[in-house]
Amino acid sequence: MKTLRLGTRGSALALKQAEMTEAALTSAFPDLQVERVIIKTTGDRRTDVALNEVAKAEGVWDKGVFIKELEVALEQGGIDVAVHSLKDLPTVLEEPFQLRSVLERAPVADAWIGKIPWAEVSKGSRVGTSSVRRARQVQFLRPGTRVVDLRGNVPTRLEKAAIDPEYDGIILAEAGLRRLGYPVEGMFEINRHPLFVDSLPEGEFFPAAGQGAVGLEIRRGDEETGQIIDVINHGVTWNRVSAEREFLRLLDAGCSTPIGVWSKLTGEHLEMGARVFPDGQGMPRKAEAGGVVPLEVARQLFQNLK
Repeated sequence: MKTLRLGTRGSALALKQAEMTEAALTSAFPDLQVERVIIKTTGDRRTDVALNEVAKAEGVWDKGVFIKELEVALEQGGIDVAVHSLKDLPTVLEEPFQLRSVLERAPVADAWIGKIPWAEVSKGSRVGTSSVRRARQVQFLRPGTRVVDLRGNVPTRLEKAAIDPEYDGIILAEAGLRRLGYPVEGMFEINRHPLFVDSLPEGEFFPAAGQGAVGLEIRRGDEETGQIIDVINHGVTWNRVSAEREFLRLLDAGCSTPIGVWSKLTGEHLEMGARVFPDGQGMPRKAEAGGVVPLEVARQLFQNLK
């Protein structure tokens, strides 16, 4: 059996997700040789500007600033599989590439980590995030809050939340906290500075499409690699994220568009909800939908927006 080369970013969270992928592969194929290739991406390199300005500054546009270099290595044969946080992956991939499998999804909620609890966030509170979706929802749910740009890996962001007076708190994905061993409820300390942690229910604070899922991207037509990673694909997660990503496709939305979407699969019945913010000022549109065919539920959700 071939040696499988996994491409990953070098952050602690990305390395953990690569480790999860390696563990799943070696469990399914004990004799498989897996090699990890660490690649620095545009988003890792350009920490000098706000995340939503990186693509413009680099001329990447909606390519996905955390995936460009991984896809270059994939296309050139330097790696066989690119391991992504699925929410970073553009809705429609270019022709040479294919989203082939996903690992079992972690909890999808966002989490508040702050010097004050989420219940006390109000007018004048300073909230750190690099996500337009999170920023718009914070300002929608807590009018008068001030959003402050936040860059860096998870440990760096947590240190800023604890020490930097510029932030009353920050918002991160609960999945990343869990994977790195941080608590998602209650309190903990960073350098002896106490922080409150609150998981934000996805029906209140809508997560990103694909949040909490790890996506495995390959070269289209590479069936040898595809057949290997097909074995570790998690079917329930695949159905949910396929519907979420189809909803984004129908909206012609990218990974930086202020859209929140949740899904819940019970048996074969899929429920979905969405909150879509306009480009400028104004109230978001909301919709819900349900059914048994994921892509049809996504279409119904799109049609129900009002």
